[in-house]
Amino acid sequence: MKYVKIIIVSCIIFSCTSKNRIEKEIENIPVDITVERFDQLFAEITPQNLPDLKKEYPFLFAEQYADSVWINRAKDTIQLEVNSEIKKIFPDFSKEEEMLYDLFQHIKYYFPEIKEPRIITITSDVDYRNKIVVSKGILIISLDTYLGEDHHFYESIQNYLKKGFKREYILPDVAGAYAKNRVGPIRDRTFLGNLIAFGKELYIKDLLLPDFDKAKKIGYTQEEYAWAEENEEEIWRYFVDRQLLYSTDSNLMPRFLYPGPFSKFYLEEIDKEAPDRIGQYIGWQIVSSYMKNNDVSLQQMLMADAETIFNKSKYKPAR
Repeated sequence: MKYVKIIIVSCIIFSCTSKNRIEKEIENIPVDITVERFDQLFAEITPQNLPDLKKEYPFLFAEQYADSVWINRAKDTIQLEVNSEIKKIFPDFSKEEEMLYDLFQHIKYYFPEIKEPRIITITSDVDYRNKIVVSKGILIISLDTYLGEDHHFYESIQNYLKKGFKREYILPDVAGAYAKNRVGPIRDRTFLGNLIAFGKELYIKDLLLPDFDKAKKIGYTQEEYAWAEENEEEIWRYFVDRQLLYSTDSNLMPRFLYPGPFSKFYLEEIDKEAPDRIGQYIGWQIVSSYMKNNDVSLQQMLMADAETIFNKSKYKPAR
């Protein structure tokens, strides 16, 4: 036992040393990050400055609408209230800008082909399905979807969605958007294929946000994350005993992988407590185990199919 303890301690020390070395390298990566507050510019729109604004941000102005539409929208009472609320919560964006700088240093380290985007903050009529948009070298952040879960703008939205409408989720949501782009569309129709795809995304978020709270990376409360850890073995046994891994039943995705009020085991004692998307959590653990137990690069992992990752992961649920 004495020698086993020595080996374990040595492995932990080596892992920490390797991590520290990587983080030191990342600290020295230069990136060019500037946040453009389009939300503030739009709040001050006039017939005189609108042409210049349209020229600078053509992708934010649909061509089929006349200038009068934008002027009227800027003066609309609802838009004025949105502007006022954003000004209260986001009078300054420097903290987020610093965190985005660190995030893009990590993105450049792991994915050097990615160029720093134009980062633009907007209002979007609380379009919570598109809180973060990454496209063609542009990163758009909709600030009116991060005003706090109890904000009165969100009264008609389901509670399980609102818990992610907090300022602290901007960074993990941005990291998640880039992770999703790296993993690409899910082509494997099996439950395992979807499980592993989400696991890849969360593993990338782990790399991009190494010091970030794990619960927030998956969008859980601390209590929900603790429940997932404590019940991991039982969750896995449920998936295996019911032969769900290779099933192509599309109903499994909303039950265990998509946002909802809870994961649906159809067991009363579990459904009351189980957080949604519990399959994503399991996929995260499998991919992490695969990377820990195999000498493969990040790119090799991204290219590997779900069955290969599962078979070589040596995954054993936490006890």
